[in-house]
This record gives sequence, C-alpha cells and structure tokens, in this order.
Amino acid sequence: MRLVFFGTPDFAARCLERVLNSRHQVLAVVTAPDKPKGRGRKVESSEVKVLARTNGLEILQPENLKEPSFIARLASYNAELFCVVAFRILPQEVFSMPSKGCINLHASLLPKYRGAAPINWTIINGERETGLTTFFIRQKVDTGNIIMQQKIEIGPEETFGELHDRMAASGSELLIKTIDLIESGEFNPVTQDGSQASPAPKLTPELEKLDWANSAVEIHNLVRGLSPKPGTYTYKEDKKLIVIRTKIIDEAVAHTLPGTIIEASPQKGLMIATGHGVIELLLVRPESGKTISGAEYVRGYRPVIGEVLGDTIGNKQQK
Repeated sequence: MRLVFFGTPDFAARCLERVLNSRHQVLAVVTAPDKPKGRGRKVESSEVKVLARTNGLEILQPENLKEPSFIARLASYNAELFCVVAFRILPQEVFSMPSKGCINLHASLLPKYRGAAPINWTIINGERETGLTTFFIRQKVDTGNIIMQQKIEIGPEETFGELHDRMAASGSELLIKTIDLIESGEFNPVTQDGSQASPAPKLTPELEKLDWANSAVEIHNLVRGLSPKPGTYTYKEDKKLIVIRTKIIDEAVAHTLPGTIIEASPQKGLMIATGHGVIELLLVRPESGKTISGAEYVRGYRPVIGEVLGDTIGNKQQK
C-alpha cells in the first residue's frame, strides 16, 4: 500500500525501518521539527528524520498540523493509509484524509494506559503484563476501534529501557501485520470499553524525586519505570544522586527513619530504609559523575551508616 508515516522518537524509527523493508511504499515521513537537545543545546534531528534522510524519503516537519500548505502537501501524495507511531495528536482534517484510514500503534493494551507514556506507567504501577495495540485514530485520543493486539509479559526487574526495546521490535512486526490486514480488507475493528480505561500522562520532573517514605516496592517500580532516562534521584547532603537500578531486599517494615543508610560496604552494598521495607541501590550516578555500582559508590564516596538521604537541602535550592 501507498502510505505516509508519522513519528518522531527511536520507537517510531524502528517501526519505520520495518515498513521500509516491507513491500509497502512509504511516500513521505512526517516528524517533529529539529530542536535543541542536551546540555550544549545543539539542534538535532529526530531519529525518524535521520532514518528517512538516509533512505531518501521526503520529510515534512510542520510546526502547525493545520497549516493549509501542510494539508495540501499531504493530500498531494494521495496515500491510501497514514501510519502513526509516537507522534502528536492529529487534527481531523489530517486523520480523515486517507481512503483506508489512519492507524496508530500504541504501546499498551488499550483501553488501559491511554496517553503519552504507557510503557513508563505500566512499570511504575507494578503491572506484570502490557502489550501493543493498533487502532484507527479518531478525534478523542487513544479511543479508536482496535484492529490488532499483542500481549507482552513484564519481567520483575525489567526497566523502561529494556521493555521499550522489546516492545519496539514486537511493535514493528504488529504494525506490518496490521497494514497487511487492512490491505486485505479482512478485519473487524473492535470498539474499546471506555469503562476499563486508565491514564498514562506525560512524565513530569516532579515524578523523578524519590520519596523514601514510600514502600520499597513503590520505589523500586518508580526507579525501573524511569530508567535509564530520565532517571530518579535523591540527595546526599547537598549533592544530587541519580538512582538507576535497585533491588528489593526486604518488604517488611524497616523500623527506622525512611532514607536512612542501614548498610554501606563494598561487600554488602548500599542499602536504604524505606517507609515499608529495605532497598539496595545497585547502580547510581553521582552529581557530575559517571554511572557506577553501589559498591563502587561506597568505596569512592564513603556514605555512613545512619546517614539520611533526602532533599532537605535540595528543596531549599529549588524554592
């Protein structure tokens, strides 16, 4: 089929690559405008644009999806299908354009986890299963009729980054199956049950700060859900400490002040009391430092048993 692909991040780029290796024809790619990134604020292209440019595809980067010149350009392709993966909300004049519809690949088992960050929130909420959904886009976000779904188990220690990569690989295959199915005309879309819907809103910086009063399970899931990026953090004195990977040592009440270091040795690692249970910091990144193990952190930074981690000073800095 003749199609236009919409997407921006790495997840979408992997799907685009799979479509390019299929028998279907990608007429053009729509992606986000180039933006400054990182500490140096260097202007960079999206992963989808980089791949599209390498393959000699036409690239559209509209600031405004309702801009008449953009709408006219899209219409000129006379595409049968639009495929959307990790992109902005499309206006009706765009998603209603193709003759065979506009489909979206979403990284959850809709109607669960509708929103911008479904992979993160499934892990943060301690889910053991997630999945992928392809559906026809309509005006209300992530509510369209479902075409295909695939269930995926989540490992108890699996991080966002690890699950993201697995889902991107599976998602690219599900997208191709969906395009093939639509081309055949032999599909029966299923209406979503809105009563089963749950949100997956955009991640905020406030979410990244660890609250040691929470349980070891809650903290562990938050760390997993935000690892490796954007990461979670705490403070040791006046220095930020990024926490990248953890392990639950005990789920019972710790009987000490949450955030207290209860073990700090190269042999046993770095263990912290929480509001309910004890957690070990397996991988951390000190402020302005590199990622190291908990044992390496103990050797190099010499945390003391009884010392309390937290953001008392950090809060003063942020106010």
